[in-house]
Amino acid sequence: MRDRSEILKEIEKLTREYFAGRAGARFIPGKTKIPLNVPSYDWQEATEAIETLLTTWVTMGKKVQRFEEMYARYIGVPHGVMVNSGSSANLLAMSVLTNPLAPQRIRPGDEVITPAVTWVTTVYPIMQVGAVPVLVDVDLESFNISVREIEKAITKKTKAIMPVHLLGNPCDIGSIMEIARRHNLIVVEDACESTGAEINGRKVGSFGDLATFSFFFSHHITTIEGGMVMTSNDDLAELVKSLRVFGWIRDLRNRDEVAEKYRDIDSRFLFTNIGYNLRPTEVSGAFGMHQIGKLDGFIEIRRENARFWTEQLREFSDYLILYEERPGTRHVWFGYPVTVKPGAPFTRQELVTFLESKALETRPVFTGNLDEQPAMRLMKYRRHGDLPNARVVQRQSFFFANHQGIGKEEREAVVKYFREFMAGVKR
Repeated sequence: MRDRSEILKEIEKLTREYFAGRAGARFIPGKTKIPLNVPSYDWQEATEAIETLLTTWVTMGKKVQRFEEMYARYIGVPHGVMVNSGSSANLLAMSVLTNPLAPQRIRPGDEVITPAVTWVTTVYPIMQVGAVPVLVDVDLESFNISVREIEKAITKKTKAIMPVHLLGNPCDIGSIMEIARRHNLIVVEDACESTGAEINGRKVGSFGDLATFSFFFSHHITTIEGGMVMTSNDDLAELVKSLRVFGWIRDLRNRDEVAEKYRDIDSRFLFTNIGYNLRPTEVSGAFGMHQIGKLDGFIEIRRENARFWTEQLREFSDYLILYEERPGTRHVWFGYPVTVKPGAPFTRQELVTFLESKALETRPVFTGNLDEQPAMRLMKYRRHGDLPNARVVQRQSFFFANHQGIGKEEREAVVKYFREFMAGVKR
Protein backbone atom coordinates (compact mmCIF):
# COMPACT_ATOMS: atom_id res chain seq x y z
CA MET A 1 0.00 0.00 0.00
CA ARG A 2 1.35 3.44 -0.94
CA ASP A 3 2.42 5.84 1.80
CA ARG A 4 0.00 8.74 2.41
CA SER A 5 2.68 11.33 1.70
CA GLU A 6 3.26 9.72 -1.71
CA ILE A 7 -0.46 9.83 -2.46
CA LEU A 8 -0.60 13.52 -1.52
CA LYS A 9 2.35 14.27 -3.82
CA GLU A 10 0.60 12.46 -6.66
CA ILE A 11 -2.61 14.43 -5.99
CA GLU A 12 -0.66 17.68 -6.12
CA LYS A 13 1.01 16.63 -9.39
CA LEU A 14 -2.30 15.71 -11.01
CA THR A 15 -3.98 18.88 -9.75
CA ARG A 16 -1.19 21.00 -11.22
CA GLU A 17 -1.57 19.22 -14.53
CA TYR A 18 -5.32 19.68 -14.50
CA PHE A 19 -5.12 23.43 -13.89
CA ALA A 20 -2.29 23.83 -16.41
CA GLY A 21 -4.64 22.43 -19.03
CA ARG A 22 -7.40 24.93 -18.30
CA ALA A 23 -5.99 27.74 -20.45
CA GLY A 24 -8.80 29.71 -22.05
CA ALA A 25 -9.57 29.93 -25.74
CA ARG A 26 -8.27 32.80 -27.87
CA PHE A 27 -9.99 36.09 -27.12
CA ILE A 28 -12.19 37.33 -29.96
CA PRO A 29 -13.39 40.96 -29.51
CA GLY A 30 -17.14 41.25 -29.49
CA LYS A 31 -17.66 37.51 -29.17
CA THR A 32 -15.64 36.23 -26.23
CA LYS A 33 -17.42 37.09 -23.00
CA ILE A 34 -15.73 39.35 -20.45
CA PRO A 35 -17.58 38.18 -17.31
CA LEU A 36 -17.97 40.15 -14.12
CA ASN A 37 -15.72 37.68 -12.33
CA VAL A 38 -13.54 34.65 -12.99
CA PRO A 39 -12.11 32.18 -10.47
CA SER A 40 -9.11 33.59 -8.65
CA TYR A 41 -7.85 30.26 -7.33
CA ASP A 42 -5.48 27.74 -8.86
CA TRP A 43 -3.91 24.38 -8.11
CA GLN A 44 -2.50 25.52 -4.77
CA GLU A 45 -5.93 26.17 -3.24
CA ALA A 46 -7.43 23.05 -4.82
CA THR A 47 -4.61 20.85 -3.51
CA GLU A 48 -4.87 22.35 -0.02
CA ALA A 49 -8.64 21.82 -0.06
CA ILE A 50 -8.29 18.18 -1.11
CA GLU A 51 -5.69 17.59 1.59
CA THR A 52 -8.06 19.16 4.10
CA LEU A 53 -10.90 16.87 3.06
CA LEU A 54 -8.63 13.84 3.36
CA THR A 55 -7.76 14.72 6.95
CA THR A 56 -11.55 14.59 7.70
CA TRP A 57 -11.19 17.73 9.87
CA VAL A 58 -13.38 19.94 7.74
CA THR A 59 -14.99 22.40 10.13
CA MET A 60 -13.24 25.44 11.65
CA GLY A 61 -9.74 24.50 12.76
CA LYS A 62 -6.05 25.31 12.45
CA LYS A 63 -6.21 26.47 8.82
CA VAL A 64 -8.96 28.95 9.61
CA GLN A 65 -6.87 30.19 12.52
CA ARG A 66 -3.81 30.50 10.29
CA PHE A 67 -5.73 32.52 7.71
CA GLU A 68 -7.16 34.76 10.46
CA GLU A 69 -3.63 35.53 11.64
CA MET A 70 -2.35 36.18 8.10
CA TYR A 71 -5.24 38.45 7.22
CA ALA A 72 -5.09 40.41 10.47
CA ARG A 73 -1.39 41.03 9.85
CA TYR A 74 -2.15 42.16 6.28
CA ILE A 75 -4.82 44.65 7.42
CA GLY A 76 -2.72 45.80 10.37
CA VAL A 77 -4.95 44.95 13.33
CA PRO A 78 -4.43 42.43 16.13
CA HIS A 79 -7.69 40.51 15.74
CA GLY A 80 -9.35 38.81 12.78
CA VAL A 81 -12.30 36.45 13.28
CA MET A 82 -13.40 34.48 10.22
CA VAL A 83 -17.06 33.72 9.54
CA ASN A 84 -19.06 32.09 6.75
CA SER A 85 -19.77 35.27 4.72
CA GLY A 86 -19.38 39.04 4.61
CA SER A 87 -23.08 39.37 5.33
CA SER A 88 -22.61 37.27 8.47
CA ALA A 89 -19.68 39.49 9.38
CA ASN A 90 -21.99 42.52 9.35
CA LEU A 91 -24.64 40.69 11.36
CA LEU A 92 -22.04 39.58 13.89
CA ALA A 93 -20.55 43.07 14.22
CA MET A 94 -23.96 44.61 14.89
CA SER A 95 -24.89 41.79 17.28
CA VAL A 96 -21.72 42.40 19.28
CA LEU A 97 -22.53 46.10 19.60
CA THR A 98 -26.09 45.40 20.82
CA ASN A 99 -25.03 42.60 23.18
CA PRO A 100 -25.61 43.19 26.92
CA LEU A 101 -21.87 42.76 27.50
CA ALA A 102 -20.82 45.35 24.89
CA PRO A 103 -18.67 48.13 26.40
CA GLN A 104 -20.65 50.82 24.49
CA ARG A 105 -24.01 49.23 23.81
CA ILE A 106 -26.44 50.10 21.01
CA ARG A 107 -30.01 49.63 22.23
CA PRO A 108 -33.30 49.00 20.41
CA GLY A 109 -34.44 52.17 18.66
CA ASP A 110 -30.96 53.69 18.49
CA GLU A 111 -29.91 54.97 15.08
CA VAL A 112 -27.02 53.88 12.87
CA ILE A 113 -26.04 56.13 9.95
CA THR A 114 -25.14 54.34 6.73
CA PRO A 115 -25.08 55.16 2.99
CA ALA A 116 -28.14 54.87 0.75
CA VAL A 117 -25.98 53.18 -1.92
CA THR A 118 -24.53 49.90 -0.71
CA TRP A 119 -25.34 46.20 -0.60
CA VAL A 120 -28.50 45.21 1.28
CA THR A 121 -26.69 43.28 4.00
CA THR A 122 -24.99 46.43 5.17
CA VAL A 123 -28.42 47.69 6.20
CA TYR A 124 -30.40 44.56 7.08
CA PRO A 125 -28.30 43.66 10.16
CA ILE A 126 -28.88 47.12 11.64
CA MET A 127 -32.61 46.46 11.55
CA GLN A 128 -32.23 42.80 12.57
CA VAL A 129 -30.66 43.75 15.91
CA GLY A 130 -33.40 46.29 16.66
CA ALA A 131 -31.57 49.47 15.68
CA VAL A 132 -32.81 51.96 13.06
CA PRO A 133 -30.85 52.46 9.82
CA VAL A 134 -30.52 56.09 8.74
CA LEU A 135 -29.89 56.35 4.99
CA VAL A 136 -27.80 59.34 3.92
CA ASP A 137 -26.72 60.40 0.47
CA VAL A 138 -23.45 59.59 -1.27
CA ASP A 139 -20.97 61.70 -3.21
CA LEU A 140 -21.46 61.13 -6.92
CA GLU A 141 -17.71 61.45 -7.50
CA SER A 142 -16.96 58.37 -5.38
CA PHE A 143 -20.27 56.60 -4.60
CA ASN A 144 -19.19 56.78 -0.96
CA ILE A 145 -21.12 58.20 1.97
CA SER A 146 -21.18 62.01 2.12
CA VAL A 147 -19.31 63.27 5.16
CA ARG A 148 -21.30 66.49 4.99
CA GLU A 149 -24.58 64.58 5.14
CA ILE A 150 -23.39 62.47 8.09
CA GLU A 151 -22.98 65.62 10.16
CA LYS A 152 -26.48 66.79 9.24
CA ALA A 153 -28.09 63.42 10.00
CA ILE A 154 -26.84 63.07 13.59
CA THR A 155 -29.51 63.26 16.31
CA LYS A 156 -29.70 62.37 19.99
CA LYS A 157 -30.60 58.83 18.92
CA THR A 158 -27.47 58.37 16.79
CA LYS A 159 -25.11 55.81 18.29
CA ALA A 160 -23.00 54.59 15.37
CA ILE A 161 -21.86 55.17 11.79
CA MET A 162 -21.46 52.30 9.34
CA PRO A 163 -19.61 53.72 6.32
CA VAL A 164 -18.94 51.54 3.28
CA HIS A 165 -15.79 51.58 1.16
CA LEU A 166 -17.77 50.99 -2.03
CA LEU A 167 -16.42 49.32 -5.16
CA GLY A 168 -12.89 49.25 -3.79
CA ASN A 169 -12.75 53.03 -3.29
CA PRO A 170 -11.79 54.15 0.24
CA CYS A 171 -14.26 56.58 1.76
CA ASP A 172 -13.11 59.63 3.74
CA ILE A 173 -12.69 57.54 6.86
CA GLY A 174 -10.40 60.06 8.55
CA SER A 175 -13.14 62.70 8.58
CA ILE A 176 -15.70 60.11 9.64
CA MET A 177 -13.55 59.04 12.59
CA GLU A 178 -13.22 62.68 13.63
CA ILE A 179 -17.02 63.11 13.54
CA ALA A 180 -17.38 59.93 15.59
CA ARG A 181 -14.89 61.15 18.14
CA ARG A 182 -16.69 64.48 18.60
CA HIS A 183 -20.09 62.83 18.98
CA ASN A 184 -18.94 59.72 20.88
CA LEU A 185 -20.14 57.37 18.13
CA ILE A 186 -19.10 53.83 17.26
CA VAL A 187 -17.72 53.21 13.75
CA VAL A 188 -18.13 49.94 11.86
CA GLU A 189 -16.27 49.93 8.54
CA ASP A 190 -17.92 47.81 5.86
CA ALA A 191 -14.91 46.99 3.69
CA CYS A 192 -16.43 43.90 2.09
CA GLU A 193 -15.67 45.14 -1.45
CA SER A 194 -12.37 46.84 -0.67
CA THR A 195 -9.85 44.28 0.48
CA GLY A 196 -6.41 45.90 0.25
CA ALA A 197 -7.59 49.49 -0.26
CA GLU A 198 -5.52 52.11 1.56
CA ILE A 199 -5.54 55.69 2.78
CA ASN A 200 -2.09 57.22 3.22
CA GLY A 201 -0.57 53.74 3.38
CA ARG A 202 -3.00 52.44 5.99
CA LYS A 203 -5.42 49.65 5.08
CA VAL A 204 -9.15 50.25 5.26
CA GLY A 205 -10.60 48.12 8.03
CA SER A 206 -7.98 49.32 10.51
CA PHE A 207 -9.69 52.61 11.43
CA GLY A 208 -13.06 51.76 12.97
CA ASP A 209 -14.04 50.04 16.20
CA LEU A 210 -14.99 47.04 14.05
CA ALA A 211 -14.58 46.26 10.36
CA THR A 212 -15.99 43.63 8.03
CA PHE A 213 -14.69 41.92 4.90
CA SER A 214 -16.07 39.44 2.38
CA PHE A 215 -14.33 36.62 0.53
CA PHE A 216 -17.25 35.66 -1.69
CA PHE A 217 -16.45 33.99 -5.01
CA SER A 218 -16.60 37.27 -6.98
CA HIS A 219 -14.41 39.35 -4.65
CA HIS A 220 -10.74 40.30 -4.77
CA ILE A 221 -9.79 37.02 -3.15
CA THR A 222 -12.10 34.15 -2.36
CA THR A 223 -12.58 31.43 0.21
CA ILE A 224 -15.63 30.34 -1.88
CA GLU A 225 -17.92 31.74 0.81
CA GLY A 226 -16.44 33.57 3.78
CA GLY A 227 -15.94 36.80 5.65
CA MET A 228 -13.99 38.37 8.49
CA VAL A 229 -14.64 40.68 11.43
CA MET A 230 -11.62 42.78 12.40
CA THR A 231 -10.91 44.87 15.48
CA SER A 232 -8.09 46.37 17.53
CA ASN A 233 -10.23 46.23 20.68
CA ASP A 234 -9.44 43.17 22.83
CA ASP A 235 -12.83 43.14 24.56
CA LEU A 236 -14.78 43.41 21.31
CA ALA A 237 -12.65 40.63 19.83
CA GLU A 238 -13.66 38.32 22.66
CA LEU A 239 -17.32 39.08 22.09
CA VAL A 240 -16.94 38.48 18.35
CA LYS A 241 -15.34 35.07 18.98
CA SER A 242 -18.00 34.09 21.50
CA LEU A 243 -21.02 35.15 19.43
CA ARG A 244 -19.60 33.54 16.29
CA VAL A 245 -20.12 30.12 17.87
CA PHE A 246 -23.17 29.85 20.12
CA GLY A 247 -21.78 32.06 22.88
CA TRP A 248 -19.57 29.31 24.26
CA ILE A 249 -16.17 29.81 25.86
CA ARG A 250 -13.93 27.52 23.79
CA ASP A 251 -12.07 30.26 21.91
CA LEU A 252 -11.86 32.82 24.70
CA ARG A 253 -8.66 33.89 26.39
CA ASN A 254 -10.19 33.57 29.89
CA ARG A 255 -11.90 30.21 29.26
CA ASP A 256 -10.00 28.46 32.08
CA GLU A 257 -11.03 31.13 34.56
CA VAL A 258 -14.67 30.92 33.48
CA ALA A 259 -14.61 27.11 33.55
CA GLU A 260 -13.30 27.20 37.11
CA LYS A 261 -16.23 29.41 38.13
CA TYR A 262 -18.73 26.94 36.68
CA ARG A 263 -17.07 23.64 37.56
CA ASP A 264 -20.36 21.74 37.55
CA ILE A 265 -20.75 22.38 33.77
CA ASP A 266 -18.66 20.57 31.17
CA SER A 267 -16.31 23.32 29.93
CA ARG A 268 -16.64 22.07 26.36
CA PHE A 269 -20.30 23.04 26.47
CA LEU A 270 -20.27 26.10 28.67
CA PHE A 271 -22.25 29.05 27.29
CA THR A 272 -21.86 32.54 28.71
CA ASN A 273 -23.52 34.55 25.96
CA ILE A 274 -26.17 34.41 23.23
CA GLY A 275 -24.73 33.68 19.80
CA TYR A 276 -25.03 32.08 16.39
CA ASN A 277 -23.34 29.40 14.36
CA LEU A 278 -21.41 31.47 11.80
CA ARG A 279 -18.37 29.21 11.60
CA PRO A 280 -16.43 28.93 8.33
CA THR A 281 -15.19 25.60 7.05
CA GLU A 282 -11.60 24.47 7.18
CA VAL A 283 -11.70 24.29 3.37
CA SER A 284 -12.37 28.05 3.35
CA GLY A 285 -9.39 28.59 5.61
CA ALA A 286 -7.27 26.46 3.29
CA PHE A 287 -8.25 28.65 0.34
CA GLY A 288 -7.53 31.86 2.28
CA MET A 289 -4.02 30.79 3.25
CA HIS A 290 -3.03 30.75 -0.44
CA GLN A 291 -5.24 33.57 -1.73
CA ILE A 292 -3.78 36.19 0.62
CA GLY A 293 -0.36 35.88 -1.02
CA LYS A 294 -1.86 36.56 -4.45
CA LEU A 295 -3.97 39.55 -3.41
CA ASP A 296 -1.60 42.44 -4.16
CA GLY A 297 -0.81 41.03 -7.58
CA PHE A 298 -4.52 40.80 -8.38
CA ILE A 299 -5.02 44.37 -7.18
CA GLU A 300 -2.26 45.75 -9.41
CA ILE A 301 -3.91 44.20 -12.47
CA ARG A 302 -7.20 45.89 -11.54
CA ARG A 303 -5.48 49.23 -11.00
CA GLU A 304 -3.64 49.00 -14.34
CA ASN A 305 -6.91 48.22 -16.11
CA ALA A 306 -8.68 51.16 -14.46
CA ARG A 307 -5.90 53.64 -15.27
CA PHE A 308 -6.03 52.58 -18.91
CA TRP A 309 -9.80 52.87 -19.19
CA THR A 310 -10.00 56.25 -17.49
CA GLU A 311 -7.33 57.66 -19.77
CA GLN A 312 -8.76 56.18 -22.97
CA LEU A 313 -12.41 57.01 -22.23
CA ARG A 314 -11.68 60.59 -21.20
CA GLU A 315 -12.61 61.71 -24.72
CA PHE A 316 -16.24 60.97 -23.79
CA SER A 317 -16.23 62.98 -20.56
CA ASP A 318 -18.93 65.29 -21.95
CA TYR A 319 -21.32 62.37 -21.55
CA LEU A 320 -19.74 60.15 -18.92
CA ILE A 321 -18.55 60.60 -15.34
CA LEU A 322 -15.34 58.59 -15.07
CA TYR A 323 -13.57 57.62 -11.86
CA GLU A 324 -9.97 57.91 -10.77
CA GLU A 325 -7.85 57.01 -7.79
CA ARG A 326 -7.80 59.95 -5.37
CA PRO A 327 -4.42 61.28 -4.20
CA GLY A 328 -3.25 59.54 -1.05
CA THR A 329 -5.44 56.49 -1.61
CA ARG A 330 -5.08 53.04 -3.10
CA HIS A 331 -8.25 52.23 -5.02
CA VAL A 332 -8.64 48.47 -5.54
CA TRP A 333 -11.40 48.65 -8.19
CA PHE A 334 -14.00 45.98 -7.40
CA GLY A 335 -15.31 46.81 -10.89
CA TYR A 336 -15.01 49.75 -13.26
CA PRO A 337 -17.93 52.17 -12.72
CA VAL A 338 -19.41 54.59 -15.24
CA THR A 339 -22.15 57.19 -14.78
CA VAL A 340 -24.02 58.49 -17.81
CA LYS A 341 -24.50 62.20 -17.24
CA PRO A 342 -28.12 63.35 -17.10
CA GLY A 343 -28.80 65.08 -20.40
CA ALA A 344 -26.51 62.85 -22.46
CA PRO A 345 -27.93 62.03 -25.93
CA PHE A 346 -28.33 58.37 -24.91
CA THR A 347 -29.57 56.49 -21.87
CA ARG A 348 -27.70 54.22 -19.52
CA GLN A 349 -29.81 51.34 -20.77
CA GLU A 350 -28.86 52.00 -24.39
CA LEU A 351 -25.16 51.98 -23.52
CA VAL A 352 -25.46 48.91 -21.30
CA THR A 353 -27.45 47.02 -23.93
CA PHE A 354 -24.78 47.75 -26.54
CA LEU A 355 -21.91 46.67 -24.24
CA GLU A 356 -23.74 43.47 -23.32
CA SER A 357 -24.25 42.76 -27.04
CA LYS A 358 -20.44 42.81 -27.30
CA ALA A 359 -20.22 40.21 -24.47
CA LEU A 360 -19.04 42.72 -21.86
CA GLU A 361 -20.97 41.86 -18.70
CA THR A 362 -22.34 44.80 -16.67
CA ARG A 363 -24.43 45.32 -13.57
CA PRO A 364 -25.98 48.16 -11.53
CA VAL A 365 -23.98 49.77 -8.72
CA PHE A 366 -25.10 47.25 -6.13
CA THR A 367 -28.63 48.01 -4.89
CA GLY A 368 -28.71 51.50 -6.40
CA ASN A 369 -30.74 53.74 -4.11
CA LEU A 370 -31.80 51.50 -1.24
CA ASP A 371 -34.65 53.85 -0.37
CA GLU A 372 -36.35 52.79 -3.61
CA GLN A 373 -36.07 49.06 -2.94
CA PRO A 374 -39.43 47.51 -1.95
CA ALA A 375 -37.80 45.46 0.82
CA MET A 376 -37.21 48.67 2.75
CA ARG A 377 -40.97 49.00 3.24
CA LEU A 378 -40.73 46.00 5.57
CA MET A 379 -38.46 47.69 8.07
CA LYS A 380 -38.32 50.79 10.21
CA TYR A 381 -35.70 53.20 8.91
CA ARG A 382 -35.12 56.90 8.44
CA ARG A 383 -34.20 58.66 5.23
CA HIS A 384 -32.12 61.79 5.64
CA GLY A 385 -33.02 64.25 2.87
CA ASP A 386 -34.10 63.44 -0.68
CA LEU A 387 -30.95 61.47 -1.58
CA PRO A 388 -30.48 63.18 -4.98
CA ASN A 389 -27.14 61.56 -5.76
CA ALA A 390 -28.37 58.09 -4.80
CA ARG A 391 -31.27 58.63 -7.18
CA VAL A 392 -28.82 59.47 -9.97
CA VAL A 393 -26.84 56.31 -9.21
CA GLN A 394 -30.08 54.32 -9.39
CA ARG A 395 -30.83 55.59 -12.90
CA GLN A 396 -27.51 56.54 -14.51
CA SER A 397 -24.69 54.41 -13.08
CA PHE A 398 -23.39 50.90 -13.73
CA PHE A 399 -20.12 49.04 -13.66
CA PHE A 400 -18.43 46.43 -15.81
CA ALA A 401 -15.89 43.71 -15.22
CA ASN A 402 -12.47 44.46 -13.77
CA HIS A 403 -10.47 41.57 -12.35
CA GLN A 404 -7.23 39.61 -12.59
CA GLY A 405 -8.50 37.75 -15.66
CA ILE A 406 -8.55 40.88 -17.82
CA GLY A 407 -5.41 41.60 -19.81
CA LYS A 408 -4.25 43.84 -22.65
CA GLU A 409 -6.57 42.37 -25.30
CA GLU A 410 -9.67 42.66 -23.14
CA ARG A 411 -8.75 46.17 -21.97
CA GLU A 412 -8.40 47.41 -25.50
CA ALA A 413 -11.57 45.67 -26.63
CA VAL A 414 -13.59 47.50 -23.96
CA VAL A 415 -12.38 50.86 -25.29
CA LYS A 416 -13.21 49.74 -28.83
CA TYR A 417 -16.78 48.92 -27.73
CA PHE A 418 -17.26 52.36 -26.19
CA ARG A 419 -15.90 54.10 -29.29
CA GLU A 420 -18.12 52.03 -31.54
CA PHE A 421 -21.17 52.98 -29.49
CA MET A 422 -20.26 56.66 -29.36
CA ALA A 423 -19.72 56.75 -33.13
CA GLY A 424 -23.40 55.96 -33.55
CA VAL A 425 -24.63 58.62 -31.13
CA LYS A 426 -26.34 61.65 -32.64
CA ARG A 427 -24.66 64.66 -31.12
